[in-house]
Amino acid sequence: ITQFNKVQTQVFDKLYNSNENVLVGAPTGSGKTVIGELAILRAFSKFPTEKVVYIAPLKALTKERLNDWTKRFPSILGKSVVELTGDYTPDMNALLHSDLLVTTPEKWDGISRHWEHREYVQKVSLLLIDEIHLLGQERGPVLEVIVCRMRAIAEKLKKPVRIVGLSTALANARDVADWLGVKRSGLFNFSHSERPIPLSVSVEGFSEKAYCPRMASMNKPAFAIIKQFSPDHPVLIFVSSRRQTRLTALDLIAFTNESSVTQKPFLKETEEEIQKIIAKVSDQHLQHTLHFGIGMHHAGLADKDRRIVEELFVKKKIQILVTTSTLAWGVNFPARLVIVKGTEFYDHKVKGYVDFPMTDLLQMIGRAGRPVSYTHLRAHETREDLVCRLLLEKK
Repeated sequence: ITQFNKVQTQVFDKLYNSNENVLVGAPTGSGKTVIGELAILRAFSKFPTEKVVYIAPLKALTKERLNDWTKRFPSILGKSVVELTGDYTPDMNALLHSDLLVTTPEKWDGISRHWEHREYVQKVSLLLIDEIHLLGQERGPVLEVIVCRMRAIAEKLKKPVRIVGLSTALANARDVADWLGVKRSGLFNFSHSERPIPLSVSVEGFSEKAYCPRMASMNKPAFAIIKQFSPDHPVLIFVSSRRQTRLTALDLIAFTNESSVTQKPFLKETEEEIQKIIAKVSDQHLQHTLHFGIGMHHAGLADKDRRIVEELFVKKKIQILVTTSTLAWGVNFPARLVIVKGTEFYDHKVKGYVDFPMTDLLQMIGRAGRPVSYTHLRAHETREDLVCRLLLEKK
């Protein structure tokens, strides 16, 4: 970036020129990663021998930050970045000599419980919590414990631990700020109208009662919306299950074959090059859809396959990516058009379909990050009014 946007400009002074606790609530696409990095740079500058802990609620987020920061912080600032997750636990020497720890709530909870015997926990000067609005969901209690414990550690050791929380716009921002120990001057809560890139959102209801037929009935209208609003630009389609990624992609291929003069309008790579890339893919369904410029992304794919799809979409070699909702919290894939197929998912705990949390829907919508962006939500007809009302309240 060459200059800060409006949100980043307003929070800069408090984050970079003070050591106060800060809570920033801003819409997706507002550049909250840069905002967090300002706090990290402040900590590196003022407390060079201390450590920074970055906590994200999902592995996808920790992987994204880890990949980004390991490319920049060691080479530019000489600061080491270490992963501390369920997938990887470094040795004690690496932890002691680390400058930035990238971790998950559960892992840091387990590590910090025995802080009296762990020097690297006592040396933390900044606790940076991403997506803190997930406090109200399953992982909320773990985050509560971490914050209370880190504040207690700071009190016992008589040394400050700065806490910075990053969130989407919050309805109860003042309550969360009080809990984090944030003064009024350190609270920034921007409405969705402050989003740097304007976004148009529309909601359409579908009357089929059964879930699978309802999802199938959304595919042809989705294809028409792609042709109308984003015929040549990146498109993200969010669905609720791995099976739906495949069924949606196959339907889009069928509609393309029926209506398009160009055989593969969504493929932006030469046939020869795409064949070489497909040869590296292990999933047969993904091999087939990539032929037509449509990718699939879900937890059932091998890591290598997911990385190939991500690279193809980011480099605009394929136009459409059909994915499950977890991608909304992971890698930054801004698109011109986002389509959310359905506002429900199957919850195995209750053995039935339940509504996506509004935070998840807003996160999916926020993936529309190109200039002049559009989002279309397809909902059950009985949910249409509720979704519209909630979205209007969030703006």
